[in-house]
Parts: sequence; C-alpha cells; structure tokens
Amino acid sequence: MINHELYIQRCLQIAQNGIGNARPNPSVGAVIVFDNKIIGEGFTSAYGENHAEVNAINSVKNKTLLKEATIYVTLEPCAHFGKTPPCADLLVKHQFKMVVIGCLDSNDLVAGKGVGRLRKAGINVIVGVLEDECRLHHKRFFTVQEKKRPYVILKWAETIDGFIAPLTKNMQKPVWISNKISQQLVHKYRSEEHAILVGTNTVIADNPKLNVRSWFGNNPVRIVLDRNLRIPKNRNVFDGSIKTIVITETKEHFHFQEDKAIFFEIINFSKNIAKQICEVLQKHQIQSVIIEGGTQTLQTFIDANLWDEARVFTGDTSFIKGIKAPVFCAKITSEIKIKNDILKRYSND
Repeated sequence: MINHELYIQRCLQIAQNGIGNARPNPSVGAVIVFDNKIIGEGFTSAYGENHAEVNAINSVKNKTLLKEATIYVTLEPCAHFGKTPPCADLLVKHQFKMVVIGCLDSNDLVAGKGVGRLRKAGINVIVGVLEDECRLHHKRFFTVQEKKRPYVILKWAETIDGFIAPLTKNMQKPVWISNKISQQLVHKYRSEEHAILVGTNTVIADNPKLNVRSWFGNNPVRIVLDRNLRIPKNRNVFDGSIKTIVITETKEHFHFQEDKAIFFEIINFSKNIAKQICEVLQKHQIQSVIIEGGTQTLQTFIDANLWDEARVFTGDTSFIKGIKAPVFCAKITSEIKIKNDILKRYSND
C-alpha cells in the first residue's frame, strides 16, 4: 500500500525553501513518484516564475514515465491564467496517473476548479492528505484569502523577571536580552515574512535597520507607527533602501526628495488601531507581518485579538526594574532551548 502521507510530508519539507520568496503566491511543494521512487521534486519559484508542479516536472529526466506517475502537491493546482499558465492543464497534458493534494485552494479563482479539471480529464485525484499540516504551512496564504488581512506574528524577548526593556539607556542602540544564536534566528524569521512593524519609541530609542543581515533572504517591508511624525529624518528606517510605510495621524508629511520607497498612510489613532493597520497592510498586499515593537505596540494587537502566532524569547538576564513584557493568554505550541535562551511559540486559537 502506498504511503501518501510520506510523500506529502516530503512536499512540505521542500516547500519551506520557497517561503519569503514565492509571495504573493503560496510556497507549494511538489513531488513526483514512479514505482515507489521519487523521480522529481520542485517548489514554487519567485513570483512570476515557475510554480512547484512545473519545477518538479522539469526535474524529471525521462518524461515518458509521467503517464504512470503520481504527483503530490501541498495545495490544489491552479486552474487560471496568472503570471503563468494553469498547472492543472500541465498535469492533464502529461497525463499523470494520479494527483494527491494536501489541501484545496480557497482562492475563488481556483477553489475546486483545479480538482474538477483533473477529474474531468480522467485523472485519479485524492484530496486531504495531511490537510491540517498543509493548511498550517500555507497559513499566510489562507489568512489573506479567508480573513482578508495579513498573518500577524508577535515577537519579543524578555528577561527572566519579565521585562522587555530597561527604564533608561545610555546609548541609542538595542539592549540585547537574547543571545547571538537567537538574534540570528530572528533574522531568519524576518527573511520569511513580508513585513516588519515597530512603534515610534522603538525607532527613536534603538534606531533599528529592520533588515536581514545575519541570514540570507529578502528584506521585509518596514512598517513604522508614528502618530505625530516625531521620528527624525536621519533614522535608518528612512534611508530609502527598503520600502517603508509610515502610519500616522497627521497630514503634515516629511518631504523626502523624490524618494519612492517611503509611503505615508493616515489612520485614526483614537479608534481600533490594530484593525486599521491590518487594513493598510491589506491595501499594500502585505501577506504577513512580524510585530517587533515595544510593549505598547504589541499589546495593541493582543488587546484587539488580531494576532495569529507569538514567538517569545526568554533570556537569562534580569533587569529588576524596567518596561514590563506584554500580557496575554494563549496555548504553547512548542518550547525549545537555544543555549541559555528559551523560545516559546504560541498559537491564537
């Protein structure tokens, strides 16, 4: 008996390679199996380039085997013309014996149409193998499609006595709570998400670059909350190197000389800030965002219940006095030790 779950699990493994690069497309994994052996693999390329199914087929040396092969995919093959032709049509063209799908696509342009096209062509289709795992992998894509907002990740580091920052600092740079390995992991996280958001006080106090330096990958779009435009123009977030969206309440915008990387969006800070921020990000087609702001910014999303996942690093340092970490209640999904740090991940069910 064929172990379909084994091959979908392999699809999920290789699909990780496309996270942070495939958007706005979902990062799909595809595996082609003939005679219980993998003969081809692929994951989604950068936007506008090949989808996972195309890359997997291209990796097969002997294309005549495809008629007797099964292709496994984490997500339903597309059935519409976008930047590339429909993948469902390609699978029909090569007359695959079977297509095994992790989960259906909730995009109205697909939503069962890919499966329908395959079955109409006489291809045996199985749907729902490791469905929960596949939906979890495609969490960013499904959140945008179904909730009409980006996938929201909260991230902070706190001391063993529960502080996120000291009350005062001597220099304009971060006070590190976590260790070097944890800091590198944070840069990996940045490379995987579409945007990163911080508040006014974080920019003024730390002058962060909010880019990817200790990992390979794309820089996230920078989102800066600055209600009254208090942040000086010489801060790193205004260097024009990365698309930066400033969310403010005043119309008296800074005058950046023909700098097309800086955008201003106005919201009402006296109303539901988190909801309005998500609407701004949806407008800019942002699929996911890491909230790396201070306690006030993080608590804003927690109180509005507009978050999906939290990643909390606890170092072995102690401040005794300081700015308290955010307060929330959620289920721990994993806990790992990173040298002297503890990383707990939470899910907002």
